[in-house]
Amino acid sequence: MILSCHHISKAFLEEPVLSDITFHLEKGDKAAIVGANGAGKSTLLKIMVAFAPLAEGSYVEDTLTPDEGTVSYAKDVTLGYLAQNQNLNSANTIYDEVLSVKKHVIELEQKIARSEQMMGRLQGAELDDLMAEYNQLLHLFQLENGYAYKGEIIGVLRGLGFDESEFSQRISTLSGGQKTRVALAKLLLEKPDIIILDEPTNHLDITSIAWLENYLLNYRGTVLIVSHDRYFLDKIVSRVIEIENTRATLFTGNYSAYAERKKALREEAWHQYLNNQAQIRHQEEVIAKLRQFNREKSIKRAESREKMLSKMERTDRPVELRDDMHLVLKPCIKSGRDVMQVRHLAKSFDGKELFNDIGFEIRRGDHAALIGSNGSGKTTILRIINGLVAPDAGAVRFGTNVHVGYYDQEHHVLNDSNTVFEEISDAHPDMTNTEIRSLLASFLFTGDDVFKLIGDLSGGEKGRVSLAKLMLSEANFLILDEPTNHLDMVSREVLENALNSYEGTVLYVSHDRYFINRTASRILNLTQNVLVEYNGSGSDLIPDKYYGNYDYYLEKSQQIGDQLISRQKASDAGTPGAAVSRTGDWSDGPSAAETAGRDDWARQKQEQARLRKAASEIKKLEERITALEEKNSAIEETMALPEVSVDIERLSALSKEHEENDAQLAALYEQWEQLQEAQK
Repeated sequence: MILSCHHISKAFLEEPVLSDITFHLEKGDKAAIVGANGAGKSTLLKIMVAFAPLAEGSYVEDTLTPDEGTVSYAKDVTLGYLAQNQNLNSANTIYDEVLSVKKHVIELEQKIARSEQMMGRLQGAELDDLMAEYNQLLHLFQLENGYAYKGEIIGVLRGLGFDESEFSQRISTLSGGQKTRVALAKLLLEKPDIIILDEPTNHLDITSIAWLENYLLNYRGTVLIVSHDRYFLDKIVSRVIEIENTRATLFTGNYSAYAERKKALREEAWHQYLNNQAQIRHQEEVIAKLRQFNREKSIKRAESREKMLSKMERTDRPVELRDDMHLVLKPCIKSGRDVMQVRHLAKSFDGKELFNDIGFEIRRGDHAALIGSNGSGKTTILRIINGLVAPDAGAVRFGTNVHVGYYDQEHHVLNDSNTVFEEISDAHPDMTNTEIRSLLASFLFTGDDVFKLIGDLSGGEKGRVSLAKLMLSEANFLILDEPTNHLDMVSREVLENALNSYEGTVLYVSHDRYFINRTASRILNLTQNVLVEYNGSGSDLIPDKYYGNYDYYLEKSQQIGDQLISRQKASDAGTPGAAVSRTGDWSDGPSAAETAGRDDWARQKQEQARLRKAASEIKKLEERITALEEKNSAIEETMALPEVSVDIERLSALSKEHEENDAQLAALYEQWEQLQEAQK
């Protein structure tokens, strides 16, 4: 055992947050703490850290003391802790700040250099002593990976998304997210026995998250993670500690295994509770009936049952899954087939090119995920589409009957000076107070919560207000920028289910790979200043596009990603962009490749329509053939009846009807065969 929590309890303003939390971790365990927002996950981490010897690279702004309980660690264990927010103050550059973690290795290197300089000046016993010390220093230097520590630093910084051109930036000039990545780099290079990470993926792009996954999977120490990134947890952890209703439960397996087991336990708990309630109601009904008889014996029997009922074990009502946020996305009108076209788009900021001459199309029903590294320009593309930022070149054109709903990750569409109630009433003045309160209650704003100022809300609360407005918009084209940020796992699942049942079109930016896996049918990867699509089918050798979610994109991008990027760059080089208005005509028209692609797509659609029409006609023919065959069978049975066989007039009429049916059948069979041939 390397770490153990013993009966931890903590309350704030007499409201319990943690109650009798007990669990332990072994050396090498990879574990996660999960729970809804406000469940006490970060509180538990701060209590655990308060009892621990921190590694040099760790920073803790505040720790907490439990009301009851203790946390114990194995002897001489070192712990590294990454809090959600880092107040990293330093005059160093990024590289020098991370290099400080290797101070002891640098000192060893300097000692080795001094020893080498002294070797030429010593002889005899002094030289022998120096050589013995020198060999010890070399051995220790090798154990500390001294020959490769600079490469190790560069590898970790690159893995966490820093370009070498950024290594010389001063820490004081960095954003909060960049400082967190620097702190994470220092912690990983420190290599403590236990790593505790609180939301480590919040400031990482998809590539960096994948790198961190691989690093932690191969880390020899113990890892404890708090994260809402379910894909990340699935890849890394083998134990899940759930905090629910102030108490902790330990599950074995990754996040998906935990979720499946948790669902089964909830169903079992409800079954037991309902059975218990049924038994109680039955006893109460029997007691009431006995008392109605109003006889001495019946009264005594009722009293006896009442004593039994008072001693009967009562099952507590299970804690309900907080899935009462009701989000239903329904478009007001059906858009045209072509929802949006982006052509020759280019944008630079401060002389740095984000992208150049990119283009793509969005068609009705698409659920497209736009992915790429931090700073690649994903959010900028969404802001250009929404008219919030002007492109340097290129244009965006919407199709017919397209109504856009925009979800901004910074929630700039919300007015901080409004109350939650006013935010809805201002946008939809036709709604009554009762309707607004009912809507807000479905997004977990009840009572006085509706009078909170938007500016005072947490990120998750702002997200729920934005989702409520999105639902009311009845848009048929949703553009979402990091919609799962600040949402807990249950709220993310509610959003996933709403998008999967949504009949409109979706384009979104997200680094939540679990979310992408569940909701995307197209992947648009913004990489190396070009946009590469994985969403269709092309040649067998190098498919142009793929259908699929994130897992499928990952598989195919590893196989042929470099080839696709090279080909896309070559294509872009041959079709220079044109600066045109956001809704204007294209000044240079589509490229030959685009025209050919659209023609091919149109031919495919025409062929599919022809086949559907033929199949429908075949079905109708088969129904008519069956009906006529049945009618002829009935005629034949009637003609065989004794009373009919002697009725010449009736026999003649039936025979004539049978012949007419045969003629129709012959024609129908011929049509049916022709359509079958055409289907080949």
